[in-house]
Amino acid sequence: MKHRLALLCALGALCVDSPAVERPNIIFILSDDYGIPGVGCYGGAYKTPNLDSLAAGGVRFERCFAAPLCAPSRALCMFGRYAFRTGVLDNGCGAAATPQKEVCIAKTLKQAGYATAFAGKWSQLAYLDTAEEGRAWGWDEFLRWDKSKGERYWKPALNKNGQPVPVTDTNYAPDMFHEFVVDFIKRHRDGPFFVYYPTTLIHGPILRTPDSKEGAERKAKGKGKGDSALYTDNISYLDKVVGKLVAALDEMNLREKTLIVFTGDNGSVPVGTINGRPVDGRKSQVNEGGSRVPLIANWKGVTPAGRVLKDLVGFSDFYATFSELAGAKLPEGVTLDSQSFAPQLRGNKGSPREWIYVQLGAKWYARNDGWKLTESGQFFDMSDAPFAQKPVPADSQSTEAKAARESLQAVLDKLNPAAGATKTRKKADGETKQKKKERKRGKKA
Repeated sequence: MKHRLALLCALGALCVDSPAVERPNIIFILSDDYGIPGVGCYGGAYKTPNLDSLAAGGVRFERCFAAPLCAPSRALCMFGRYAFRTGVLDNGCGAAATPQKEVCIAKTLKQAGYATAFAGKWSQLAYLDTAEEGRAWGWDEFLRWDKSKGERYWKPALNKNGQPVPVTDTNYAPDMFHEFVVDFIKRHRDGPFFVYYPTTLIHGPILRTPDSKEGAERKAKGKGKGDSALYTDNISYLDKVVGKLVAALDEMNLREKTLIVFTGDNGSVPVGTINGRPVDGRKSQVNEGGSRVPLIANWKGVTPAGRVLKDLVGFSDFYATFSELAGAKLPEGVTLDSQSFAPQLRGNKGSPREWIYVQLGAKWYARNDGWKLTESGQFFDMSDAPFAQKPVPADSQSTEAKAARESLQAVLDKLNPAAGATKTRKKADGETKQKKKERKRGKKA
């Protein structure tokens, strides 16, 4: 009897100490042209105290892979499908993905009861000019930078739920996005809500920020993306905006109810360094430096503080992860290439990927823990990544290398990207040209 009573007490204490985890609010921050060299906690040369603090209180993934350019990366995280399926193979192919063909993660979460909002850059995708188009994707509200009509930073051209936003020379887009996001959160603080926050920082042109010294932009004239002081300013402002958002969540007592995910859409523009060593490549290049990006996840009280994982994560994986955390039903009749890492966010081992797949146009590769195989059959030893990839001869007698090559070849054979790449590329080009014709007709009218 005494043992039974002790067992019941222990079970009771367990129930009190381990309450059921509710569905979190989800804020997905996507920075622009920001690879791992830009983040202090990854060994980058820049000070990012707010991002470092998020990582210290949450999970930092060392090996997250985007596509090497904006459009294919954004399609991956929004639709959870590889480029050869969606047709968004490169910049300029965004019109291949339509709300009739692709099920946006916003729509999936909205069907699960989430209020949804988007703030920032959608320009590399398409069909988000009106409130009706926003709803077709699954967005309740949006504030979109309109690349075709104005500047990216100062006096930006913005579209709010289908209507132009009045701006002046003193309006700075990142601040306006922040205000929109905080306002949306305040109005939906009872949750759950999903915010997709693809900021324009730190994509070029690299201009002064509100915190830059007076006259900095004039001094940098002619230096473009290479001005180191303004580049540092832009990283600092990105970090500051993240800190302001975290502070706003704290003020609303929402930190314990909110998962914050921060990443970048492709590698950095300048070749950056990690702990003083140059990474292998940059944005637009199909190598480690072109695709390896930061990934920090912080859900106060749930994500284990300071956890650093080497698990392979691909950009398509956000779809399944957010859906699992939201208790959402994945779309039926759709081939998804997404694998959830939600268990890792709760401190469990989960089922990490055995390989990741990266594509840009007619180039692609599969990569596992230590090896990489490209569409042309080039095979690399990745033991020194992200600093170098070492070519492995086809006639290598290494048992480990042979097994890895066979394994990755089987991955590529099963995916068969070539079967979709040529077909969808033609379709994407055709739809993009059609979209341009429609816009020209609209301007003439």
